[in-house]
Amino acid sequence: MGKSVAIMQPYFVPYLGYFRLFSKTDLFVIYDCVQFPRRGYVHRNQVPDRNGAPLWLTLPLEKCDQKTAIMDLQWRQSDCAAFGDRIRQLAGDWPLQVPADLREQWLAQLTNFNGGVVDYLERTLGFVCRQLDLHCNFIRSSSLHIDPALKGPDRILEICRQVGTTRYVNSPGGRELYQADTFAQAGIELDFLEPFQGSHWSVAYRLLTEEKSRLIAEL
Repeated sequence: MGKSVAIMQPYFVPYLGYFRLFSKTDLFVIYDCVQFPRRGYVHRNQVPDRNGAPLWLTLPLEKCDQKTAIMDLQWRQSDCAAFGDRIRQLAGDWPLQVPADLREQWLAQLTNFNGGVVDYLERTLGFVCRQLDLHCNFIRSSSLHIDPALKGPDRILEICRQVGTTRYVNSPGGRELYQADTFAQAGIELDFLEPFQGSHWSVAYRLLTEEKSRLIAEL
């Protein structure tokens, strides 16, 4: 079987279902050469507050132009320390169920703002993959020099061509965007994950409050 690839925007501490893309593929392409979706999950996700109500956890980003690409996002350095303090405060309210060393390792990842925003997102995704025993290589789409004139499925197909894949794995939401026939004509199998039935809380919360064996089984 040839290489299986997923192409996805890098989400900030996404829900567990996102990580199924890593479990089903050999290569994960961090899709950072596209416009930053302000209402998406690249920079924010939901965790429960002390009463179990949804609470947005949002990265401290500099204000940017509407057309800014994900790869060009910058930190608002003046707010990074306060954001790190907020994460640790939230963790103190959660029913922690993991060893102290894992807790500190994870919190250290979440509060480490060295490097760029995509560096941070890749680093935290990688940490979760290692904890869940997922083995997948990373590459950034920005390193492939995709023609900016290519849009939608054509852009995805060009990435697939450049990385040499024979199978493209997509999230369930991609069914409305991509057609199997289009990919088949390029010699690529298009595969979609089934809708995720588990919890949609951010993995930032779940990795601190549940045994990792339970998360692995849920995947």
